[in-house]
Amino acid sequence: MSKRDFYRQVLCGLEDWDPYLLQESGLPGPRGNLELAQAVVDEGMEELFQRYLTFAPEKAPTNSPQEFLAFCGVLGLGRLAAEGRREFLPILRQRASDPRWRSREAVAMALQRFGQSDMEALLQEMESWSQGNPLEQRAAAAALCEPALLHDKQQVERVLRILDHITASLSGIQDRRAEPFQVLKKGLAYCWSVAVAAHPEAGKKAMELWLSSDDPDVRWIMKENLKKKRLVRVDSQWAEAWLMR
Repeated sequence: MSKRDFYRQVLCGLEDWDPYLLQESGLPGPRGNLELAQAVVDEGMEELFQRYLTFAPEKAPTNSPQEFLAFCGVLGLGRLAAEGRREFLPILRQRASDPRWRSREAVAMALQRFGQSDMEALLQEMESWSQGNPLEQRAAAAALCEPALLHDKQQVERVLRILDHITASLSGIQDRRAEPFQVLKKGLAYCWSVAVAAHPEAGKKAMELWLSSDDPDVRWIMKENLKKKRLVRVDSQWAEAWLMR
């Protein structure tokens, strides 16, 4: 039995989940209990997710057990969206700018769950998010650049175009020391490699356009992607040659 299935069994035997979730959240700590969070999403209802969404930063600060409840609430919206409740997508977009990094990660994970049920719909939604603020852009890139979602080459080409647009938009950001820019920069530092590995022929061409950029942040992003093992496995000579440059 997997941990996730174990937690599902436990939750089904509880009337009040909150004490158990707070106890088993893994917080404070470096890693929240993701298996438990997925079990909550599997077994929870909309009313529960909505209540957990009320755990705002002042009520559930970063790295507190209460933040785990907020995390589960956001993640739960992904299941509801996957079931056809697309009215929750604007709420997820708002949560992409949450000051807590775990809640932002929950948005990306929720979107991936949505994408597993309807990748075309996710692509359409992320094309819109890619026009938004840096944290919305980061959520779009992180949601799409998940290997389990990238099987269709035409869809990967759309992902590459979204990454291309987001990367191009960096030149318009003035305050590069601010957290939103830094979060987006770190996200792009791995997202490109995921998309390129899923479709090397189109991906390498798209990435090469940025490898000679005059922008130091863009060059850093591309250099970090070239170091990723997934790209080395795809074409070690290509990755090494560009790193040398």
